[in-house]
Amino acid sequence: MNGHGGGAREDGCKAGSRVGWLFLLCWLVVSCLMVGCRTVRHDEVFQNSTIDALLAGVFDGDLTCGELLQHGDFGIGTFDALDGEMILVDGRLRQVKADGRVYAPSHKVKTPFATVCHFRPDATFDMSGPMDFGAVGKAVDRVVPNLNVFCAIRIEGRFRMMRTRSVPRQQKPYPALPEVARVQPEFPMENVEGTIVGFRCPSFVKGVNVPGYHLHFLSADESRGGHILALELEAGRCSVDRLDRFCLRLPGTVTDFATTDLAKDRVKELESVER
Repeated sequence: MNGHGGGAREDGCKAGSRVGWLFLLCWLVVSCLMVGCRTVRHDEVFQNSTIDALLAGVFDGDLTCGELLQHGDFGIGTFDALDGEMILVDGRLRQVKADGRVYAPSHKVKTPFATVCHFRPDATFDMSGPMDFGAVGKAVDRVVPNLNVFCAIRIEGRFRMMRTRSVPRQQKPYPALPEVARVQPEFPMENVEGTIVGFRCPSFVKGVNVPGYHLHFLSADESRGGHILALELEAGRCSVDRLDRFCLRLPGTVTDFATTDLAKDRVKELESVER
């Protein structure tokens, strides 16, 4: 009797052990899926630092481009020491430097300011020109009339005119961004094909990001690009991704960010830099 009872208890322990391991395996699978969901968040804008910090001259990066790419495959920004304009499209990172050329930067390079998302368009529509910067914005507004959400905007098109700029790499002590913009190189283009990449931000993000439209350009042959100052669209196809989540990461290791007065109203400075 004792032998049979011991065997039953042993079989019960083995069964319980199998159930325990199965439960643990299921928990690990669910946990991994949950982590994956937190890592890839669609309809979310991820931003590093604030536009007012950049305007004030906080140009030191503390987030690598490799880390930035974990939060999106589409977006715009700049690089450590304000070394040019960032364009991220289809997961490909490009850098337009002050010489007007396009480079593929190392993922180890850091960024002081960038805005990215995982681009999944909610609407796609054709555009026919001629359309200037303002007309392009109005066309997007008609498709996404809710101005209190973020929109990621991608336009593949032909442009009769495109005028962009970049910013040269800076040395410490860093000047404020408006001072840099006064001597920024500009790049006029005619009859060029390429991609517009950027965002429409709500008005309530003043001081944090650029309210309204902030757009960069990359030519189809990836030889030219930059921050868009003016354009004339001949024809194109626009895709828009509505984004209703916003994640802001603040620099944790940059001394200049900690000591900069961000209470100042920099609206006029931003207007001079953007246009």
